[in-house]
Amino acid sequence: MFGFMKLSNDIGIDLGTANTVVYVRGKGIVTQEPSVVAYNVEKKQAVAVGMEAKNMLGRTPSNIIAVRPLKDGVIADFETTEMMLRYFIKKALSSGIFKPRVVVGIPSGITGVERRAVIEASQRAGGREAYIIEEPMAAAIGAGLPIDEPKGCLIIDIGGGTTEVAVISLGGMVVAKSLRVAGDELDEVIMEYCKKEYNLLIGERTAEDIKINIGSAYPLREEKSMEVRGRDLITGLPKSLNLTSVEIREVIGPIVDQITETIRLTAEQTPPELASDIMERGAMLAGGGALLKGLDKYISEKLKIPVYLAEDPLLSVAEGIGKVLEDLDRFGHVFKN
Repeated sequence: MFGFMKLSNDIGIDLGTANTVVYVRGKGIVTQEPSVVAYNVEKKQAVAVGMEAKNMLGRTPSNIIAVRPLKDGVIADFETTEMMLRYFIKKALSSGIFKPRVVVGIPSGITGVERRAVIEASQRAGGREAYIIEEPMAAAIGAGLPIDEPKGCLIIDIGGGTTEVAVISLGGMVVAKSLRVAGDELDEVIMEYCKKEYNLLIGERTAEDIKINIGSAYPLREEKSMEVRGRDLITGLPKSLNLTSVEIREVIGPIVDQITETIRLTAEQTPPELASDIMERGAMLAGGGALLKGLDKYISEKLKIPVYLAEDPLLSVAEGIGKVLEDLDRFGHVFKN
């Protein structure tokens, strides 16, 4: 079914809530940018996409809006997603007379309507044909897990909008759970904490910087602190304060526990033979959310299984889609049309 794809420009897209990564067959990863679009409200045209648009968040005039068109791993704004996909496809294939065939990674738990929206947006953005692959499967392939063997592989893909947990054996997903809680929720609870505890209003980018710099799921060898600037809700004036890694760990703790509980529930529903494989071989962490300091140690301690971090967690899904495109004879069965 997919053998003819080798003759065309094939591209794979990890269409994430926070970041979009594009893989071109034969070239590798060519684009890795934030999933943000800034567009002119009056002209309904994209002004900037990716990192340039992210730098505009919270800084645009009234006629320009900077938005993230995906929410919880699915399309929240169809037209803006189409603008973004068109930009990334054009950037990936700067030359060529043939429209590309597009493979897009999607969360395993999305509905049929959401699935069709991804396919339609990809085709309207310039794709000749569109195929989809579930993100846990792509992440497992990208992380180098032996998905074709008759043994259980546990993959945990934590993105910006969703946490995907799956047990894979013999090239298929035996058990899978999709939780619409991930990196974005960590940012949100940090913003809410600063607002309630310190009357300090901060933006998404500042909350993300706090998470990256001093956020952790497990106690650090040396606890850190960070100066945070925002607007005082009482006086309306600029204000700064110091936050510590200890208090941020307490703030994000409930979100981390939600993710851990989803992993536990997935393991509970795994057949005994595969569960014993996971106890022996452990779980693989992928996705940008996996970069939270100490998350692997925390999950391992709570669930009593070894947990490993993928070589490049942020790129695991895109690398997996790329491996599928490069070896369709072996991996062609993983597409979900």
